[in-house]
Amino acid sequence: MQLSVIILNYNVRYFLELCIISVQKALEGIEGEIIVVDNNSHDDSCAMVKQRFPNITLIENKENSGFPKGNNIGVAAAVGKYICILNPDTVVAEDTFTKLLAFAEGQKDMGITGVKLIDGTGNFLPESKRGVPTPWVATTKITGLYKVFPKWGVFNKYYAQHLSENETGEAGVQVGAFMFMERATYLDAGGFDEIYFMYGEDVDLSYTVLQKGKRNYYFPGTSVIHYKGESTVRDAAYMKRFREAMQLFYKKHFRGADAFDLLLRAGSLAFVSSKKNTTDTKRVPQNYVLFSKDESLREALEKQLRKKVVRFAKYERNVIPSPNSPTEFILDNDLLPFGEIIAIMQNHKHNSYTFKIKPAGCNFIIGSNGSNDRGETIVIEK
Repeated sequence: MQLSVIILNYNVRYFLELCIISVQKALEGIEGEIIVVDNNSHDDSCAMVKQRFPNITLIENKENSGFPKGNNIGVAAAVGKYICILNPDTVVAEDTFTKLLAFAEGQKDMGITGVKLIDGTGNFLPESKRGVPTPWVATTKITGLYKVFPKWGVFNKYYAQHLSENETGEAGVQVGAFMFMERATYLDAGGFDEIYFMYGEDVDLSYTVLQKGKRNYYFPGTSVIHYKGESTVRDAAYMKRFREAMQLFYKKHFRGADAFDLLLRAGSLAFVSSKKNTTDTKRVPQNYVLFSKDESLREALEKQLRKKVVRFAKYERNVIPSPNSPTEFILDNDLLPFGEIIAIMQNHKHNSYTFKIKPAGCNFIIGSNGSNDRGETIVIEK
């Protein structure tokens, strides 16, 4: 088998359904398998998988054992030459895995490869490519020096700024939302270290793979949506977990980094203070544009949203309205393939635009309005 896709789920039933649909499309023509590991969700994630996708492998954990252990369980059940560790709040394009397999076969000593990640509004996520966060590199991030001197090699390593977002090249750390590698590479590195629970394990695995003599790559030849806020709420609890994870990383790999913990604590306090002084402003759409052939869908949305919904039966660039007022685009996957949906989001990203996807064969629309947004699901009543 060529590829095993491992999706670790926890209480994101609708995002999981969207993710699986996109992965199934991307695996067409590839000898592959999908393994969903559920970490004891309290929603109906498992019931949905059994009903909607009876042919994929579902592993139901009886407890939330954390991100590393859950993925290790999934990889243990995998048989593909390659594996992809994939978050459930992601959407892949139809050609994502075809392109990655071709890229991998052309590399020597490939470790982990990541892709270009965008958020729910089409904006590039800089963590798509990162350097190893040595104490110095992490210091440049916490102090903001990487922004002040983006072209200076001594300061720009945290987000691998030697590469543009559209440039393929080596990047030491890949994000756990999407990690593509040979299964043998994962196993040789010992998989995700279960001393972590959530956060830090992707950094640890990336660094361990590098220590094994492999090369990690950033490959922007395909773009993937990551509804990041659905799995990562940026609050004080997040900063505490992240700081603890980095402490584990430094204790394991870098001696003499104890003093760096003071800087981590200061950075955490600054982050929390800045959040207290800001309020999230939710963009409320004034206009709704639906790309779909389904007139009954337009009528149902118009009734439910209590707003006029303009429908177009095909996508053309010149039908996109000017961004004079907040507009939400509802993209019907029955009309548009995921690759085109992702391209639309990237090509038309704007502060006044938001996007929702209606997955093929589903009765809901789903999306988020930013990197830190928890996301929104609207079940369509017809």
